[in-house]
Amino acid sequence: QVQLVESGGGLVQPGGSLRLSCAASGITFSDAMMGWYRQAPGKERELVAIISRYGDTNYAEFAKGRFIISRDNAKNTVYLQMNSLKPEDTAVYYCWGLYYGIEYWGKGTLVTVSS
Repeated sequence: QVQLVESGGGLVQPGGSLRLSCAASGITFSDAMMGWYRQAPGKERELVAIISRYGDTNYAEFAKGRFIISRDNAKNTVYLQMNSLKPEDTAVYYCWGLYYGIEYWGKGTLVTVSS
């Protein structure tokens, strides 16, 4: 059974930082493309960043220069370091994995950016 479990969300002030983690199980993690999506209230889910099995990364425009995606294959974990957070970054952040053509999703972790 494949599971993606996010952690690290919470309340942060504008300009602050958070690091999200996603622990994967049930797959050979090093073979999976991993990523993060987010969904703000009243909006559609959107891509934040993805990282290939080889470590190649791609970011949404809003994430470039502020967010960093990384992975630790030894820990079966993908991370999202978020810096210079803005109120518009408030959303539920979902971990995503693509493993041999099948997509998997975590249940999400809420990030609230507010003073």
